[in-house]
Amino acid sequence: MTINKLGVVPKRTFEHVAVLLGGLSAERSVSLRSGAAVADALEGEGYRVTRIDVGRDVGTRLAEVRPDVCFNALHGRFGEDGCIQGILETMGIPYTHSGVLASALAMHKENAKTVMRAAGVPVAEAKLVTREQAAASHALEPPYVVKPVDEGSSVGVVIVRPGTNGWAKAILEGGPADQVVMAERFIPGRELTCAIIGDFATDVIEIVPQQGLAFYDFEAKYAPGGSKHELPADVLPDVYQLIRKYTLAAHASLGCRGVSRADFRYDDTAGGTGELICLEVNTQPGMTGTSLVPELAAYAGWSFGELARWIVEDASCSR
Repeated sequence: MTINKLGVVPKRTFEHVAVLLGGLSAERSVSLRSGAAVADALEGEGYRVTRIDVGRDVGTRLAEVRPDVCFNALHGRFGEDGCIQGILETMGIPYTHSGVLASALAMHKENAKTVMRAAGVPVAEAKLVTREQAAASHALEPPYVVKPVDEGSSVGVVIVRPGTNGWAKAILEGGPADQVVMAERFIPGRELTCAIIGDFATDVIEIVPQQGLAFYDFEAKYAPGGSKHELPADVLPDVYQLIRKYTLAAHASLGCRGVSRADFRYDDTAGGTGELICLEVNTQPGMTGTSLVPELAAYAGWSFGELARWIVEDASCSR
């Protein structure tokens, strides 16, 4: 066993792991990469692994495979919003990450804001509208961000800046006209993230998108070289610890389990507000070669395989 500041990597109690990957959401391609990396790592840790590309017949597939435990490597709708968690609860199969309620709550950005705000975690002002309404007139005073209320990985996100032309067209091109989106006050400054593993808040990473990318978008997250990661983030010590404090508070208030990741904006721009804002909590953080949680775990002394094993051995029902 490895002992470090994240604790003890548990002994193996499960033998057969089904890795759930792919899925039905806009983030399918990311999930395929996360799932493949996890499956390879778990085989390296001595588990028998079955890869299941999740479709609407997932219950039938699981009944055929009969795994001891499921590693949920799905991202987005159906995999991250409580749906697959409900199926696994009904079938009595232990699974990783957060349970039904926490997953559904964290996935809905507006509802998550309500809970986190009540727990003392600072969040940005926002308004819910459809894409059609957002394109018809400004939902907020620019600058603001338009994003789906229940998607991840920066899918369909548009930044509306003062005096920008073509913003209405960009919003409509981001998804269906009747899709509910969140118009959220834009926070200038730095992009920072921190993770929870068990009850431990990791160190903090600053994400710097490569030159030419407007923000930490899908390409910046998943393309090799799409962004530069500064670990540990070069911020004032009190801000660093405040991020870790808020990450724990957000994780606990939403009822998350296992591993989660909170994303922040910190306005330290010249003449800026100095505010620190939590954007969202991700209950199914990526496990790809460019993902943040494996990098944070590695900084704390864990290999990718040890992290994957910890997540598996933390699995249960009634999460």
